[in-house]
Amino acid sequence: MAEYKLSASLEEHEDDVRGVVFPHPSFVLSASRDATVRLWKLLSQNPPKYDCTIAAHGSTFINAITYLAPTSDFPDGLIISGGKDAIIEVRQPGKPPEENAEALLLGHSHNVCALDICSEGGYVVSGSWDGSARIWGIGKWECDAVLEGHDGSVWTILAYDRKTIITGCADHIIRVFDSRGKFSHTIQGSTDVVRALCRIPSGHPSGADFASAGNDNIIRLWKLDGRQVGELLGHENFIYSLISLPSGELASSGEDRTVRIWRGNECIQTITHPAISVWGVAACSENGDLVSGASDRKVRVFSRVPERQAEPENIQAFEDSVKSSSIPQQAVSIPDREKLPGPEFLQQKSGTKEGQVQMIQEPDGSVSAHQWSQGSQLWMSVGTVVDAVGSSGKKTSYAGKDYDYVFDVDIEDGKPPLKLPYNLSQNPYEAATKFIQDNELPMTYLDQVANFITTNTQGAMLGQSAQPAGVDPWGSSAGAYRTGETPSAPSAQPPGRLKVLPHKTYLAIKTANLRTVRKKLEELNEQLIFEGSKTLALDKKLLSDLENTMKPLETALASPPTANSSLTLGVNLVIYILSNWPPSHRLPALDLLRLLAAATPAVADYRGTSSNSIVDILASSGFDDKDRENNIMLSVRAFGNLFETKEGRSLADKAFKKIHHLVKASSTGTSNRNLTIAVATLYLNYAVLLTSTPYSLLPSSLDRALMLLDDLITLIGSAVDSEAVYRGLVGAGTLLGVGEEVREAAAQFHDLPAAIGKAEGRVKEPRVKAVIGEIKALLKG
Repeated sequence: MAEYKLSASLEEHEDDVRGVVFPHPSFVLSASRDATVRLWKLLSQNPPKYDCTIAAHGSTFINAITYLAPTSDFPDGLIISGGKDAIIEVRQPGKPPEENAEALLLGHSHNVCALDICSEGGYVVSGSWDGSARIWGIGKWECDAVLEGHDGSVWTILAYDRKTIITGCADHIIRVFDSRGKFSHTIQGSTDVVRALCRIPSGHPSGADFASAGNDNIIRLWKLDGRQVGELLGHENFIYSLISLPSGELASSGEDRTVRIWRGNECIQTITHPAISVWGVAACSENGDLVSGASDRKVRVFSRVPERQAEPENIQAFEDSVKSSSIPQQAVSIPDREKLPGPEFLQQKSGTKEGQVQMIQEPDGSVSAHQWSQGSQLWMSVGTVVDAVGSSGKKTSYAGKDYDYVFDVDIEDGKPPLKLPYNLSQNPYEAATKFIQDNELPMTYLDQVANFITTNTQGAMLGQSAQPAGVDPWGSSAGAYRTGETPSAPSAQPPGRLKVLPHKTYLAIKTANLRTVRKKLEELNEQLIFEGSKTLALDKKLLSDLENTMKPLETALASPPTANSSLTLGVNLVIYILSNWPPSHRLPALDLLRLLAAATPAVADYRGTSSNSIVDILASSGFDDKDRENNIMLSVRAFGNLFETKEGRSLADKAFKKIHHLVKASSTGTSNRNLTIAVATLYLNYAVLLTSTPYSLLPSSLDRALMLLDDLITLIGSAVDSEAVYRGLVGAGTLLGVGEEVREAAAQFHDLPAAIGKAEGRVKEPRVKAVIGEIKALLKG
């Protein structure tokens, strides 16, 4: 039987794809941590092309998805999804996401991480971190039974048949229940968390009824009575997903970056992904094609049929992306680098089984990973092992390619920064040489640029926004809307300046998906009309202004700020929304405002009918609802982005007292990671302003520096997020340059040494240690 090859790579999600379903050859469903469920409809087969629509908006991470095939009651079928908000949403695929769901299933008290369906039995079953599973009647949408007795999260659920339900749990135990919720028996034998279950096709040589997999990297084959009748070995890390194929084979995916195909007791194909985690895999029961969802935010379709496979150049691009991918050292086991074989091993030795991984010590000292393909009888390169902190598996796009880092490098004052793309698998000198040649720079920069790359990929630098842990940064007010978060995209220091202090450039948070911003505003506008608030909604002219703002704004964000009539219309549009729409609808407008603040002086120049500035507007429409921290966070980001323009810096200076009061009153004691980073960024920008001419000469600079220093010392001593701590340290260190009085006050009255001591003990990153060393040197004089 032919091997699977790439059919399509589907790129719309903005975060990890946690669940996938392949109900029919004509469409695919995916669920993501970006709080959306997306429906991918096949437009053409040769080559395969898909159209994406958002089928459901959540309020936070969506982790589980299943699908009810069409019935007489539901002729279009039903999409059923659940996630971190503990709500299971049932929705018709043809309805827009802003319309009411078919049903909301309430009962779980924690993250819903597993869903399965038995249409013959008329039920849906769910598993949760709350340690329970629940059975829900299709159509009634009420909880018919709670499956209890688990001593941990119920990570996986299998609706085995109309009478039998199987659960897999964090307590390492598999439990069998009947469909009325009555406990039958336990199955023990797994040595770690059970994360995946699937039914075994009849005729499988093992004679097993079902399979399990999880954190012990083993697929176990079981009879329903609890007897283990087989094991499938090959995965080298956690297994997250397990399915049966219409061919009678099995497929699995996991933390070792692979989807594996199993025939009988053997792995016959390994599909490595350019990601860290392949969270889910699903199969189409009609044609046997596969779909996967991974941590690189992509949905991928694979097929054995040449007519349904991608064009050769796209297949090659996928294989090249695997070869160039970076593998964090913690994701693989390398007992002793010195004993690894060299590249000659790949020519002299064959692999012993499909998917076998061999580490190779390259001549330059790096370690590359190669995987044995039984079908082609070749070792295939699958990436380079790296030990840099920045390797998260998430890439940043630049010029049509994905990179681990895209640095902004300031070569000359007054000119826009140059982009320096870099993959951790590259040689720093090769990347530096290409950067110099592409930008026609002197070759005397070579060592500086290469050393800069080496230094700044040992730990994240200013501008990196690491993947937030726990709470979704967008909260319940944001729906499916996310923007401004760009993992693995640090800003850079200029090549010739290795020391951080004093920091001399302003930081802006300018990354965004403008299409998402616009779409969310249009959706909320429709919602206002639907709710009977048509008088508040945008009319045709304002909607036209919104459309006409997007392209100039995208251009302006990639170049120095500029005056532009379309951007001025965009400013007026945003102020209309902030002045008229309810707080629950303002988030995307606030996000648009913070982008405009970085792109045009029109934001700082704005004056309303009462001569009120944008600071006054935000005071009444961004900081007015203390329960909406994301509104406050984006308002603080807008203040921070004012520093991108001369007019904005002037306004920030004149309105210092009001801005400082608003920010301090609304952020003290917050646990919102993004708000803390926004505050640290704003104060850092003020520090740069106060140490620059002519502001450093003003009598007010000393008092302002002491006020900011007090706030930054509190932040440094209490913040748990490394990015917030780092920016706070850089801001405080820069303020020490205001004068001797500030340095004395920092050491004697504000106790900066104690705060940096706490930070040093809490955050172990090299960049934090380095800037703390610079601050200590400044305090010593």
